[in-house]
Amino acid sequence: MANHQSAKKRIRSNNAKRLRNRYYGKTTRSAVRKLRSAADKKEAVEKLPQVVALVDKLAKRKIIHKNKAANLKSSLTRHVNQLQ
Repeated sequence: MANHQSAKKRIRSNNAKRLRNRYYGKTTRSAVRKLRSAADKKEAVEKLPQVVALVDKLAKRKIIHKNKAANLKSSLTRHVNQLQ
């Protein structure tokens, strides 16, 4: 258990940040799944910029690594381009 005021505050702020990061990560993963499951190319092309923006925000906030973000964007773009 924390004894100092600053340690108690750090625990509170870490908890809040952890929950926020989990929310953003889960939202993005759900969007990626929806994009991958989209069968219609027109719908997928419309969703792609939104999903890419979400992935970029995760990388900017250092929730995911920038290389992982790049790999995700690349694979999603390839997937959308291969749709008929």
